Amino acid sequence: MMGLAVMDNLDSEAMLVPHIPNHLLLPGSKRASRMSGGRGHSPVSPVLKRGSDMTKLPVTNTEQLLKIDGHDFTMRPGFGGPAIPVGVDVQVESLDKISEVDMDFTMTLYLRHYWKDERLSFPSNRNQSMTFDSRLAKKIWVPDMFFVHSKRSFTHDTTTDNVMLRVFPDGKVLYSLRVTVTAMCSMDLSRFPLDTQTCSLEIESYAYTDDDLMLYWKKGNDSLQTDERISVSQFLIQKFHTSTKLAFYSSTGWYNRLYITFTLRRHIFFFLLQTYFPATLMVMLSWVSFWIDRRAVPARVPLGITTVLTMSTIITGVNASMPRVSYIKAVDIYLWVSFVFVFLSVIEYAAVNYLSTVQERKERKLQERLPCTCGLTHPNQMMMSNSYSDMDVNTTGNYGMAEDVHSTGKYRMPNGGNGVQRERILVQLALRGDEAARHTGSSGAYSSVWIDTHTIDKYSRVIFPGAYTLFNIVYWSLYL
Repeated sequence: MMGLAVMDNLDSEAMLVPHIPNHLLLPGSKRASRMSGGRGHSPVSPVLKRGSDMTKLPVTNTEQLLKIDGHDFTMRPGFGGPAIPVGVDVQVESLDKISEVDMDFTMTLYLRHYWKDERLSFPSNRNQSMTFDSRLAKKIWVPDMFFVHSKRSFTHDTTTDNVMLRVFPDGKVLYSLRVTVTAMCSMDLSRFPLDTQTCSLEIESYAYTDDDLMLYWKKGNDSLQTDERISVSQFLIQKFHTSTKLAFYSSTGWYNRLYITFTLRRHIFFFLLQTYFPATLMVMLSWVSFWIDRRAVPARVPLGITTVLTMSTIITGVNASMPRVSYIKAVDIYLWVSFVFVFLSVIEYAAVNYLSTVQERKERKLQERLPCTCGLTHPNQMMMSNSYSDMDVNTTGNYGMAEDVHSTGKYRMPNGGNGVQRERILVQLALRGDEAARHTGSSGAYSSVWIDTHTIDKYSRVIFPGAYTLFNIVYWSLYL
């Protein structure tokens, strides 16, 4: 125990006392005798001898282990020989955006490459791989993949470059990177918004033809993996699938090209609420004017103008969010047909109002030809033909109806009858007399200038809804 204490004491002093050469120590000093072991030469005690620091030993350099400095990695593996096979698999992380205006889509994915480069083989007893980041990837050969028809693409770099390089002892390499790409998608919007779109992401080597690099899906159709939580607001993702084709360029030759194809079906519910339902309501609102009296101009005209302007606003809003294509879309057909129905309801009232005005002018002209009725004791009782006594209530509108028609053919108006109605009756009598004078011997036929404008509204109440219902049946049967 004492010996151990002395050794610990000596070791602690050796650590605390700086090294002093022996020739500088006084011969009789305790420090000299202690550090020299009581002799005039260097200490040889194993207790005082310090071991080497293993942290200071040179560690095998990665670049030396992989022999990076001994090879020219600007050339592909097996240069001059057969094409190097490069397998690819993809994991789709998200489908971020699909734009009809720009006709493109944005996708974030993990792109992985697999190949073998014997120049990177290294000895390993436990067959363990080594994983590196993007710094080593810049010093070796990697496939020069690019996205065909891409508009923008970038590799994520937060918090560092999202690149992984894994090298196996036999020289096999896994190269993975996280990429967001915006690529073109040619859409056919002729059935919009009841359409189904098919888009594809195309991967190809930029420099190496199929004579130098053979690009293929590593696991066939299983090479594409998708997250079950992937969703797009306006679309239902129906399926993903992969394919391989050859692409030819007249200047450089044939290249292997990989395709990631996915099919999207648009959700219709949003457009039903925002476009179809409001348009249908505007058409139905325009029919209300058919039940409003034709003389109520301040009521019918603003109603028609309001529905027309609202339909114009709906059409403008839909087209503002769509590309300017040269063909007609399904939504255009529905909106413009609805607009025509609304517009025709306004034209219908214009026709009714015009015909009523024309009729009144003719009545005033014919009234001047009537005989004087001043001497009649009962001007309200006049002989009428049975054809006129069968007038419908809609013919005279709110002017009133005859209370009864006697078997003798006499037409009796209610007390307080409207003067306009009496004038119309007199017009019929005057015309009857004129016709009898011009057509002697003919039956009691006469020419009536009275046009029942109220009947136009009555028929419009049936024709407009029926035609619009038929249009909806044909439209939805064709596009659904």
